[in-house]
Amino acid sequence: MRFLRKVLLLLAALALVASACGSDESDAESSDSSTDSADTAETGGDDGVAADDGGEADSLKITFLPKNLGNPYFDTSDAGGARAIEEFGGEFTEVGPDAATPDAQVPFINTATQQGVDALVVSANDPNAICDALNLARDAGIAVVTFDSDTDPACRDLFINQATSEGIARVQVDLIAEQIGGAGQIAVLSASANATNQNAWIELMEAELEANYPDIELVDIVYGDDDDQTSFDRTAALLQTYPDLKGIVSPTTVGVSAAARYLSTSESKGEVALTGLGTPNQMREYVEDGTVTAFALWNPGDLGYLAAYAAKALAEGSITGAEGDTFTAGELGEYTVGSGGTVLLGDPFVFDADNIGDFDF
Repeated sequence: MRFLRKVLLLLAALALVASACGSDESDAESSDSSTDSADTAETGGDDGVAADDGGEADSLKITFLPKNLGNPYFDTSDAGGARAIEEFGGEFTEVGPDAATPDAQVPFINTATQQGVDALVVSANDPNAICDALNLARDAGIAVVTFDSDTDPACRDLFINQATSEGIARVQVDLIAEQIGGAGQIAVLSASANATNQNAWIELMEAELEANYPDIELVDIVYGDDDDQTSFDRTAALLQTYPDLKGIVSPTTVGVSAAARYLSTSESKGEVALTGLGTPNQMREYVEDGTVTAFALWNPGDLGYLAAYAAKALAEGSITGAEGDTFTAGELGEYTVGSGGTVLLGDPFVFDADNIGDFDF
């Protein structure tokens, strides 16, 4: 088990320090203490976590690293992770860059490795830029879980996927097609150009359009870098560049809310449809004022919650990330690891004027 290996390595190091600095008597005491502690670790609680003499599990230290801080989507997902970690008695930490650039997460991964956390839960800004840092963390015995946006599978132990990429792409295409009557020009307002989840969804959206909506033309894909003002400006530019634009799809919570904010006070309100992936609290006013008809998402709080329980199971050694592994994620119930070390949260959900008042996140 990862946790056990780290405990034993730490105890061995402490024993060596004590033997180098103490007398013969302290050497003996240190040796006896190390032996007792190692025995205790090997005979820990039923969940595999090292236990003290009272039989209580040691606290797991789990660090969440979103794409960037100050992003409402990740505020919600990380709050879900914090709630899960509180439930099982661990220690939650959130760190991250201000901007969602490809290698901005590397220093935070390196720091967490130096601190010896038990697990890292990361939403990757780039599939490869953070791989070396993540693999160094794994070599140090740290469990690595990606969520929302994956790395190369070789760089992590598990990926917690919010829904299948096909399902996410299809729901957004179906929504925009319905809203523009199945014909006309549309554009995509994405996050960063390197975001693995965004690029996968867009590629599948293009395939879905080609296969099922031949009268819809995708005229442009632009990037707001998950920054509110940049996304707002990109929306304005799209409408100026394409005067016949009928719809915008923004598969990012920052982008879709920024686009809605622009449309809500522009001459294009009610003329240009907007859909994508957003949270109810961000989008409620734009649904209520008629700027947006419907949009989709999953519950990001549940995504973070599930990722935290997956990290716990890995750190304790109750799963390895192999296909067929099962674990219980608190109130969400039991989950099974699928192919490629992927765990699926569930299907996307469509929010509209009839149901948006039922949600608060």
